[in-house]
Amino acid sequence: MSVPPPRASISRQRDSNPAMISSSRIPSKPRHRFSWYARLFLANQRRRYGQELEPARLWARTPKVFAALSLLYGALDRRGSPIEPALRSLLTVRVSQINWCAFCVDINSATGLKRGVSEAQLAALGEFETSPLFDAREKAALAYAEAMTRTDGGVDDGLMARLKAHFDDDAVIELTALIAFQNMSSKFNAALAVAPQGFCRIRPWPGGAPRPGETAPGSRRPGTVERPD
Repeated sequence: MSVPPPRASISRQRDSNPAMISSSRIPSKPRHRFSWYARLFLANQRRRYGQELEPARLWARTPKVFAALSLLYGALDRRGSPIEPALRSLLTVRVSQINWCAFCVDINSATGLKRGVSEAQLAALGEFETSPLFDAREKAALAYAEAMTRTDGGVDDGLMARLKAHFDDDAVIELTALIAFQNMSSKFNAALAVAPQGFCRIRPWPGGAPRPGETAPGSRRPGTVERPD
């Protein structure tokens, strides 16, 4: 479950574009009776963003899981985290790209911009290792996120040594938890085809690849071609 940026950073495109209305493979029930704490959570979203977020509505249908999930995310994204906010956003966007989660890329990119991540950095995430836009610490963390997320590799001793050159043991544990959480969140949203809600005006998909559900000129639908990330 990804938490969106303040309302001021939300693109107004979604208000006038029906294609940006949230949807998923499991449709929301307009009259669903949520638990009292889920209703409070959703009411806060309506006040701040003008609408409820589809992932929150889906998770809230399992009240105990939703409560635990909310507490876990709040702990990982706390102000006192040893992982700075901008890096947390870079990591969540990169994991979401690999897992092909359109909603997550959209909302975490907008959050990243609010936290000081540049549009150029978002656009270069797919080639972060060779990009001058990222420092050695960011590159180590992003490489770790990729190794944890991809199923065709893994974390080896060399990568861990590279990571520990920039993060102490407690920070590595926190980093691991954040990446694992984002994998769960993005895989949940991707499997249920949760649509982006128009939070970010840019399209940070590696190599200019189309977002899920879109077709690039001269190409087939996503999922029928090799993904560039």
